[in-house]
Amino acid sequence: MWSNKQSQDSSRTPGSPEPASPAASYSSPASSRSSAPAARNLSFLGPSLEIKGKVSGEEDLQIDGKVEGPILLQGQKLIAGRSAQLHSEISAREVIVYGKIQGNVRAQDRVEIKKDGSVLGDITTARISIEDGAFFKGRIEIERSKVPALEEAETELAPVTAG
Repeated sequence: MWSNKQSQDSSRTPGSPEPASPAASYSSPASSRSSAPAARNLSFLGPSLEIKGKVSGEEDLQIDGKVEGPILLQGQKLIAGRSAQLHSEISAREVIVYGKIQGNVRAQDRVEIKKDGSVLGDITTARISIEDGAFFKGRIEIERSKVPALEEAETELAPVTAG
């Protein structure tokens, strides 16, 4: 197997595109396996940008500027960069906060507030991480995923026998 790959690499001419790696050929789309890491598109809104209005999309987004208005990234990741100032209701798969968010945050998977991050608003998520030095003021509601809840219910109903 390795010698075959080496012969393919040596037959490549300089400047020609590299063939897809074996790992890439076996990976499945992110939609079919949500827990599997996948290469994702990441868009940026730079620190000099100011947006007033709704932001939505189907790719991961890093915001380093100012946004006033709802941010809807269902199934995607939002990164609030160090210079971010968001006055927004946020809904995403994952939210990572290095800057400032004022508004409620709903994340299907997790929320991370880093040491210099700030969230002023309620958070609803399955998992949360707040580092030392971070600021948070609001309510946290942990939503359990349906699969673990079903497994817990089954173990509670399992018959107990004395041995």
